[in-house]
Amino acid sequence: MGAEPLSHVVIEPRPWRAPAEVLSAFADEPGGCAFLSGGDGDRSRWSYLMRRPDRVLRIGRKDAADPFRALAGLLGERQPHHPDGPPFQGGVAGLAGYELGDRVEPLGLNGHRDGWPDLAVGRYPALLAFDHRRRQALALGRGRTPAEAGRRADEAAGWLSAPGRGGRMGRLTADFTAVTAAEDYQAAVAEVVARIHAGEIFQANIARLWRGGMTADAGPFDLLARLIADSPAPFAGWLHLGDLALVSNSPERFVTVEAGEFRIETRPIKGTRPRGADAASDRALAAELLASEKDRAENLMIVDLMRNDLARVSPPGSVTTPELFAIESFANVHHLVSTVTARLAPGRSAIDLLGAAFPPGSVTGAPKVQAMKVIAGLEPPRGPYCGSLFWAGVDGGFDSSVLIRTAAFARAGDGWRVEARAGAGIVADSDPLAERLETEAKIAALSRALTLPLAEAAA
Repeated sequence: MGAEPLSHVVIEPRPWRAPAEVLSAFADEPGGCAFLSGGDGDRSRWSYLMRRPDRVLRIGRKDAADPFRALAGLLGERQPHHPDGPPFQGGVAGLAGYELGDRVEPLGLNGHRDGWPDLAVGRYPALLAFDHRRRQALALGRGRTPAEAGRRADEAAGWLSAPGRGGRMGRLTADFTAVTAAEDYQAAVAEVVARIHAGEIFQANIARLWRGGMTADAGPFDLLARLIADSPAPFAGWLHLGDLALVSNSPERFVTVEAGEFRIETRPIKGTRPRGADAASDRALAAELLASEKDRAENLMIVDLMRNDLARVSPPGSVTTPELFAIESFANVHHLVSTVTARLAPGRSAIDLLGAAFPPGSVTGAPKVQAMKVIAGLEPPRGPYCGSLFWAGVDGGFDSSVLIRTAAFARAGDGWRVEARAGAGIVADSDPLAERLETEAKIAALSRALTLPLAEAAA
């Protein structure tokens, strides 16, 4: 049986306040969740903050429940979408960990050492939406009656007046180091290349692991504040689960569904170059990426994989690729990005799409199932890394990130320990040294934010 329908929505315009500043007031509160857009363009228009879910759903590795069915039940019956509101108008939000993919295609994956669940979500009938284009905040409430929805909107509006706090000035950790040694990672790349030449797979995304202990007075929010100030990304995110917390500065969308139109979009990233030291070298690196046959072939393989995943929940002929091999530039790297679109078939939902496409093809490989087997043999369990932070609206809308450029925190006594990973897509002509250097370019912003004092980290 589904949850009681939140059939009424109230939207109250409020003066602008920076989303991260608002979040800082309740960042240490379990149950908090945020999507913090940064950068330019339509994908960066909206940020969302949520707290105090009225229902929670947490499914671990050993739980027998069907996570997709449970998620659909938590959402309940589809409700109308307010035409003048933001894309997310209340519903479910949270984490799909990488090992949730074991529920799609059973592979016998092990659980993460810190106990990260496969699925951890809350239902949020009150939230704040921030329109970066219009510089306006919106307080939203959903309820079974207009009065209940209004009370929840008022509750969300009250969050805007809570005093914020600044980030810590000193180092956040003094011992953030690579667990995966350089030579071990290069050996893993060489093994994957050999398996590709043997015909086992076409591509696999292999990651390196870094870990550290946070200083006594530093917490996960301090890292988030630095990342969104230093290197804003369109799919940054936050989730606090009590003894676990997640900070993401992802540039990559997984899948999205527009409420009402039920148009699907995915934008896989494959291909990376660092930013140049000056304008001329920066342009040259972007041009090199765009012209790279290796990177284009790698990107195209994932485009084909995502087209196949979307076709499972779309009418025949609706899957298209309107943009192939576009360059997108961020604070630390250039990426090669393509766009695939489709429509949800009648009777299908965004939760069906999540089950059809998870985990993201850009961070697994092709063929996906065999690539995941290769990854499991070469890496410890990923937990949140390469999973997704997502929201699913009661109106059928959906959006999600790929959890790269992401730090996972676990309480250790009175403090926190942190781990992060960076990967590279390995193909037949991959060079182990070049792939290892790519992981170091991708981890650079996280490492700088964790290990340098604030003034140096922002320089």
